[in-house]
Amino acid sequence: MTYLWLALAFIAAAVIAGVIFARQGAQPGETGKHWKAVGLAFAALAVLTAVFDSVMIGMELFHYDASHILGVKLGLAPIEDFAYPLAGVVALPGLWMWLTRIRKQSSESRTESRLKGLVPQAVLASRPVSWINTAYPFAAAMLLTTREIDWVLVVGTFYFLIPYNLAMYGINDVFDYESDLKNPRKGGMEGALLQPHLHRPMLWLAAITNVPFLLVLAFAGGPAAWISLTVSAFAVVAYSVAGLRFKERPVLDSLTSSTHFVSPAVVGLALAGAEVTPGLVILLAAFFLWGMAAHAFGAVQDIEPDRQAGIGSIATVFGARRTVRLAVVLWLVAGLAMLATPWPGPLAAIIALPYIANCAPWWNVTDTTAARTNVAWRRFIWLNYGSGFLVTLIFILHWSLTS
Repeated sequence: MTYLWLALAFIAAAVIAGVIFARQGAQPGETGKHWKAVGLAFAALAVLTAVFDSVMIGMELFHYDASHILGVKLGLAPIEDFAYPLAGVVALPGLWMWLTRIRKQSSESRTESRLKGLVPQAVLASRPVSWINTAYPFAAAMLLTTREIDWVLVVGTFYFLIPYNLAMYGINDVFDYESDLKNPRKGGMEGALLQPHLHRPMLWLAAITNVPFLLVLAFAGGPAAWISLTVSAFAVVAYSVAGLRFKERPVLDSLTSSTHFVSPAVVGLALAGAEVTPGLVILLAAFFLWGMAAHAFGAVQDIEPDRQAGIGSIATVFGARRTVRLAVVLWLVAGLAMLATPWPGPLAAIIALPYIANCAPWWNVTDTTAARTNVAWRRFIWLNYGSGFLVTLIFILHWSLTS
């Protein structure tokens, strides 16, 4: 089978699924806007695919058998490569619309059973837009260390992609329900508003989907992996559950949140048996500072609902202005720290600049206007994708220099 037929199969399945999902999930008058957005998204992904694939092919990281492709290329990227972003952009937005509509319908129904709507709400609670933020560090850490794809890499990447996020955000949404009721941001991309009858099933679902993966990954590693997995799992639980609630302990909340994103990389390094070097320690420290800055800045927009709910956070204690300034400083130090890492690590220093530029306009924000920073926070979510692209290019350069 040639790549063309395989690609066409993916596209056909995606188109069918995308059309069905869009019809089921779209509100009246939304269909036209939906497909225009799909077109714009694919145009952006096509450009990134052409650049990204051309760079990798140009560096001879992989190649295609000429007998299996048409020979039509954009740059160095075969036309077949564009099938996968096309399939994703056609199917996934419709799926999101459908799941969102199911969530709204299920929350309005008073006769639903105890478990009805659990899966759609669990997907929303896991923040699909942020899945990559935890899976990527793990996969990159393992792949750059071992330089091979094995079952541990595949299992670990899947775990940190979905089950891990389900636990991290699902547990948080359960224990934050009362405060989330007062938070206008909740109920969509920035957090689900789980109905009370789903709280206990959500906790069970988080446990059932996480414990087996943790055991398998622990079995695959040694003491270093056991410790890092324990710290990672503890941080996920301790951040939200009653009795610990690290999210209500100023500064510790940002430290714990950063651990959520750095620990997958540490787990990957531990499973791969990576050598601990000063450069690696500095890189992880820079990543950790980035995570603290992200959490601190994100907490600013919730100052009012958090105070109404009696929740303490780094932002409610320091105040909006000081917290924003702290976030800017942390991102700046993270960028400067990357200058001390081995080449091509210093190139990553520039990645701090978009975050600083996004945050700095709020340098003098007040507690009464803190909610307006949500505009910058929404940009931050998408900045992560652009930063991930740049980090990937740096990883590719590192791979080529050390191979």
